[in-house]
Amino acid sequence: MNQHHISRINDVLFHIHQDISKELPAKELAKVAAYSEQHFHRIFKQVVGESIHQYIRRTRMEYAANQLMFDTKASVLEIANNCGFNSLSSFSRAFKSTFDMSPGEWRKHDLQISHKPYLYDEEIARGYERAAKKTLPQPKIVEVPKRMAAYVRHTGYNRSIRNAWLILKAWANSENRDFSTQFGLHHSNPAWVALDKCRYVACIEIDRPLKLRGVVNQMVIPGGLHAVFRLQGVYGELLPQISQVLEKWLPESGFKLRSTPAYVHYHDNHFVNDTEVFDLDFYLPIGFF
Repeated sequence: MNQHHISRINDVLFHIHQDISKELPAKELAKVAAYSEQHFHRIFKQVVGESIHQYIRRTRMEYAANQLMFDTKASVLEIANNCGFNSLSSFSRAFKSTFDMSPGEWRKHDLQISHKPYLYDEEIARGYERAAKKTLPQPKIVEVPKRMAAYVRHTGYNRSIRNAWLILKAWANSENRDFSTQFGLHHSNPAWVALDKCRYVACIEIDRPLKLRGVVNQMVIPGGLHAVFRLQGVYGELLPQISQVLEKWLPESGFKLRSTPAYVHYHDNHFVNDTEVFDLDFYLPIGFF
């Protein structure tokens, strides 16, 4: 695949995920990619695997599912507006076509007993049982700075993430870049998004911009108010621990989940090391309103 196309579409994806509640017309996104609108539609689907409209709607629905479940004080209409919908009926239709239930039904169903897609993975299911016995650590509530990063995008929350890290490490070595400060952006909630559809971004912090972009691109990881949890364990236990943060801590915290992606700062990266042990800080973007 043309690396120039990948780089330009990565710019568009970064633009989308900065604020999914704002209007995102294809005409403006085509300008971000520096393509004609007709050419943009074709290249986006070629690179991402789905149309720009499908991608934006799915991203908004995933965010809406989080908001409905974890922000019980907000009305469905407020959440619809926060997800870029002006009409409650159009939001409800889009939500039901994605999750096979209305926003109201989704809000009422019991997440603790509902079947999570990641439990189809036997290793993660065992990790879920182990994580349920652990006490969730108390977070630090901190303002964090923006971080300039080089990154590789990946689809799938599984061991194949290692491939993204190997690419990033090879690039860092070839560019004589520091590989030590590693972040992983989690765009999807695997409690209701199938693991092979979840979107992950492998990142390393950089001190100077990239000269050339392709498979490896450049972004700014958003700063702002975050709840930071120190999480430790072995492969299979991270997603269940993150679910505990979202399902248990967030609803009782009084904070609202912001639309920027959650991310982890690895102290020990289980996708890179041979032990598959992780030690990391999980950064959950939060706000007061």
